Amino acid sequence: MQDIVGSYTWGIIPLNLNDSSNLATMSFSDRNNRLISANDQVRYQVQYQYSNLTEATEVGNAGNIVNVIFKVETTVTTDIGSTGAYWETIGTIKKSRDITNRKYDNGSAPKLHRFTIDVSQLVADQLSYSLCPLNKGTWQSNLYGGMNGGITMQDNVIGGLAATGKAVSQYNVSKNGTFRRLRVSATFEVLDSNDNIVVAQNDNGVVTTLDAISFPTLINSVNQFERDIVYYNARYSIDDDSSNFRFLTRCKNMRPSTYVRPDFQKPVRIDEAGEFLQFYMYKASFDYPGVSTGTGGVYTSSVGLKIQTYDAAGAQNTFYLRDFEDNLKLGNFSGFILPNNKQEMMCIQNISPGYIINNSDKIYGPPGPTGSPNVFPFWPAYVGDTIDDDTVYYKVSMIKAQAFTPYNVETVTRFYDYVIDRESENIPYGFVRFHWLNSLGGIDSYTAKRDVVEGLSIDRDVIERKSADRTWYQADTFSVGGTSTAVSDSDYISNTMRGGDIYKGGREVSRVNAEREQSVYTEPLNKSVASWLEEILLSPNVWIEMDTDATQRANSGNPYQRPSTKGYIPVIITNSDIETVNQSEGLVRFNIEYILSHKVQTQRN
Repeated sequence: MQDIVGSYTWGIIPLNLNDSSNLATMSFSDRNNRLISANDQVRYQVQYQYSNLTEATEVGNAGNIVNVIFKVETTVTTDIGSTGAYWETIGTIKKSRDITNRKYDNGSAPKLHRFTIDVSQLVADQLSYSLCPLNKGTWQSNLYGGMNGGITMQDNVIGGLAATGKAVSQYNVSKNGTFRRLRVSATFEVLDSNDNIVVAQNDNGVVTTLDAISFPTLINSVNQFERDIVYYNARYSIDDDSSNFRFLTRCKNMRPSTYVRPDFQKPVRIDEAGEFLQFYMYKASFDYPGVSTGTGGVYTSSVGLKIQTYDAAGAQNTFYLRDFEDNLKLGNFSGFILPNNKQEMMCIQNISPGYIINNSDKIYGPPGPTGSPNVFPFWPAYVGDTIDDDTVYYKVSMIKAQAFTPYNVETVTRFYDYVIDRESENIPYGFVRFHWLNSLGGIDSYTAKRDVVEGLSIDRDVIERKSADRTWYQADTFSVGGTSTAVSDSDYISNTMRGGDIYKGGREVSRVNAEREQSVYTEPLNKSVASWLEEILLSPNVWIEMDTDATQRANSGNPYQRPSTKGYIPVIITNSDIETVNQSEGLVRFNIEYILSHKVQTQRN
């Protein structure tokens, strides 16, 4: 057995909370970016020191580290510190020391050996998307998400009897496709006294391990070099000490306060049953600067989305949506069941007009104290109008209710505006409702309404077969001993031509290939809105809403799982280019061209 001789430690890691470490000067706020894009570099580095070892020095002594073996694991659970946490190993990477750095003026090498890897591509393969069913308030579980992408994971119905299993399989279920917690640890290969490469372990045979020291969350987002800062914590990870947090969308309908109008009020229609706000909940605790926490400290009793409607005269109705709160992780605090401080998972809430209007039992009034000391606020059922014929627009924000006296309520996000679009549908063609995976890893939506076009693009695979013999045809009589006798009808076992098969042969179509091509124009867009909507053309996952016999069957078969007769139908955007700015014309319109992802089915010959 041979253990490491010398010292080893983490160098570069994605999430660093120690302001005295050697990473403190690498990025502002001590590299405290809890949300990380899986499509950017996600680097881990081990540093090794032995005597006066430099990067240019070859290893040669027993106990010197030759290779570092990085173990990469992911999970979606929040219980990462417990023994019951399920970590899935997605890969191991064996890394020899980095190429030597050289000082610019004299060629000298720095101290330490360094072993650096980038795990972003491994983790990115674990991420896709999660969809919430149309007309449902939230998905069933934050940890398992909704209808996830990637390899098909199908619940297997295996029987309802205890001896044979359960009604729905608990095995073939996919995790939430939008986020992963990341853990990377390291073991080592060293030289022994005979110059063999062996796994480092102590005298008791225990393998020497450098454990993970932070557990960042990776999301399926992308950054644009020319305009984005690679830093999400201060904006998109909902915490406990700011009203500046944001939902996972770049739509321009956000306002910094209730008194400032946004650049854009996003149009939504009364009949729309799927307009979602997706967000990453890091902390649920209550700790707003300048607000007295009172008895009970930072405990939060509940969380909700505040909806404020406005008519032509001004403020109209105020109510709350809390479906997503059912999925938050709870704990026992001083005898009360309250949301845990650390949530660290993805959430979603339906805020569409159709959902609000048609689900009055899911609408709440403002939280308020019960009147009893040390009993957290309750949310009464909302009685009154929500979105009605006079509503012009509404705005949405997230609030937290303090668990104990003085029962404060704090706003923890910015405000998002939605204007009611009451234009009648262009019958018989209808409008086209798009949903797509946006650049922050959430789901965005938009309805395009102008100049709907639909058609087929068809091509054929043609082969040439041998033609039939056309030199003779079967007669309807036969001759026996000079006597002509008619062929009995019963003798014909089929309608073959017996040589006159001219209906086939020659060139034939072996396959018809068909695509259903469609296109639609958006409303005229200003520059800021066009820069947001271009994401639909950049996204790898786009859907349209369709009401079909198949989607209606899904609704009638299980209205709890599929509460809308409409469903998500995947499409492929086929635009090769778009115009987002036209200085001479001012506003621009997008012509969104697309085909259904499922090809038109035709027969093989």
